Amino acid sequence: MRTRMFSLIVVAALALPAAAQSWIWYPGDLDIWMGNKINNLRTERGSFYPAFWRADSHEQTVEYVKTLELAEAEEVEIRAEGQYGIKIDNHGYLFGMPERFTVPKGKHTLHIAVHNVTAPPSLWLKGKIIVSDTTWTVTNYAVPQQADTWTETDGSPTFASAAQRPSDYHLPTTAVLPFKSEHSGNELFAEWPREAIGYLQLNGVKGNGQVNIYYGESPDEARDKRHSYLTDQVLFTADSITDLATLAVQPRRTADYALACSRAMRYALVECVGDVTIDGVTLLSEMKAVEQRGSFECSDTLLNRIWQVGAYTLHLTDREVMIEGIKRDRWMWSGDAIQSYLMNYYAFFDTPVVRRTIWALRGKDPVQQHVNTILDYSFFWFNAIYDYYLYTGDTHFVRQIYGRMKTLMDYVQGRLNGRGMVEGQKGDWVFVDWSPRNMSKDGELAFEQLVYLRSLQTMQQCAELIGNHQDAEHYRQDAGTLGRLILPTFWNEAKGALVHHTKHGQSQDEMTRYANIFAVLYDLLDAKQQASVLKNVLLNDSVMEITTPYMRFYELEALCALGQQRQVLSEMRSYWGGMLAQGATTFWETYDPKEGYPERLAMYGNRYGKSLCHAWGASPVYLLGKYYLGIRPVQPGYAEWEARPCLGDLLWMRGDVPTPHGNIHIEMTPKQIVLQATEGRGTLCFRSKSRPRVTGGTLESLGNMAYKVSISGSQRVVVNYRNTD
Repeated sequence: MRTRMFSLIVVAALALPAAAQSWIWYPGDLDIWMGNKINNLRTERGSFYPAFWRADSHEQTVEYVKTLELAEAEEVEIRAEGQYGIKIDNHGYLFGMPERFTVPKGKHTLHIAVHNVTAPPSLWLKGKIIVSDTTWTVTNYAVPQQADTWTETDGSPTFASAAQRPSDYHLPTTAVLPFKSEHSGNELFAEWPREAIGYLQLNGVKGNGQVNIYYGESPDEARDKRHSYLTDQVLFTADSITDLATLAVQPRRTADYALACSRAMRYALVECVGDVTIDGVTLLSEMKAVEQRGSFECSDTLLNRIWQVGAYTLHLTDREVMIEGIKRDRWMWSGDAIQSYLMNYYAFFDTPVVRRTIWALRGKDPVQQHVNTILDYSFFWFNAIYDYYLYTGDTHFVRQIYGRMKTLMDYVQGRLNGRGMVEGQKGDWVFVDWSPRNMSKDGELAFEQLVYLRSLQTMQQCAELIGNHQDAEHYRQDAGTLGRLILPTFWNEAKGALVHHTKHGQSQDEMTRYANIFAVLYDLLDAKQQASVLKNVLLNDSVMEITTPYMRFYELEALCALGQQRQVLSEMRSYWGGMLAQGATTFWETYDPKEGYPERLAMYGNRYGKSLCHAWGASPVYLLGKYYLGIRPVQPGYAEWEARPCLGDLLWMRGDVPTPHGNIHIEMTPKQIVLQATEGRGTLCFRSKSRPRVTGGTLESLGNMAYKVSISGSQRVVVNYRNTD
């Protein structure tokens, strides 16, 4: 058995520098507060639908501290979200809450306490020398931390202005008229060209009465007044407007009214009751202003559409935090989120939202349940942190979050069985996947041991990264012990694969794809075992199929890792192309081509319960970037990277992969590869029937028709070769 451990490369100078002047807060608090707001936006038929796991709050009182030496006295402007008190050195607090105060010449320590129950106690300071930035220490009077801020790009805020309070943050909106609308009696039916999320605006409202709105991701859903998942009601009187979903009342001053709650929609049915009428509707589309830095284009127009629709699906779910879908839950789910992060690295490289979602999912200590209550989702939470570090090189975030990594792992290890393996305990949801047939969740599941093993490896690497060698050794030993148990426990030589689980310590005959997929991805198998899993599981139609894009993400990645790129392209065309053939403008939560219409819209016992815009449906964005364009970081933050492009059955392809400081651009045909990056050390790996000719970079033959080209910095490399596929 070979157990792969991550290679640890500590890149000095990648700890984040002090940010520019901005609002600051206790690390993780704005993220947790904002995550709570998002998690409580869900409604079903107009009813509030709360998340069912523990919701933690921000620190209500924090103190900001900084010691500095001034050559001359300085006046400082101050704003805070909440009540605040200012203390210079050990003197008493200044009277009241002044908007300006003076710090005398010399060396002083500033203490500013801020209290706020309803929003994170944030602070903004601006003087000549004294400004609010991440060099301040902030404490909840128990755990001091380095102050946090959002250092964002691509249209997201930096909160530099005194007037731009963190708690006021919201996504921008753009007015979009329906491309088709029709009046019929007292009803208006509107259709937009593709799925969206935003606020419906009623235009030209006249008279008094009630307006009922029925939204739909499909026309059937919007027209089905009894069963449509999302609905709104607004009451218009002569002098007031009441939004019945929120009970918010406002004066009636204009003929247009925008609903208070954002909704997912592609269709809307507006029904006027009484003598109220409307002229039309407008969608105030709500989308994050984030640049699409990644790209993919190839000789297959269907794959091009799949990539673009995948990127649009991901964009809709990349919001204040990463949510799983825009219609139903609108919640953060850790298993969904880790896939969203990976797709994001190949489309937008919006790294602040990754940090925010990780903080928000974790919440505060003490730990009383798994993330989202799901056993496997705790493990995905850990593993997302190492992925984030690998793609960004951000050691600062790892240092900030490590304490909460450790306490969550303490919780996990406090619930192991006598053999040191994880099993579902009372209160745990053992998810794995939505499976089309009954699947046992009892006993020791091979899949759960594998994601737990990866979490232990992540803990070891992060502990080493921050210099905690005692913790690193502890997790190294635990990972080694577990790694030595997995194959002897679950590998079945007769089946040539891992079995699904044990029961009462005895290996069972049930075999599923899940554990075998992750054994491939985590490099736990030797070459002979990998070939056996490929034949007996991944290419074996008798093994229970996977119908969710969630686990097909990993299944197709495992096939790519085993060199089955042609097979995967065929799967993409069939599965994601199948959704497009059914009229999809965003990718769905699940797709079974055997289901008819409208049956395929149903889920969870609801006629329209299925999400038709679900983040985990966008996985081709990641797969095409990593396994066809072939680009991935080797050292954190792309200090070193690898390009291993593969055409599969394509005639040509080209694209861009974002990095922390630029893009890597690559083009490929069966005869030529063109590649250019902006930074780092790169290696281009490929195969050629004859010795290639290379302009730029250094060519090296690896034997058996394999070659590599070493690339430094922004060198442009052109390789003329003969494809071996």
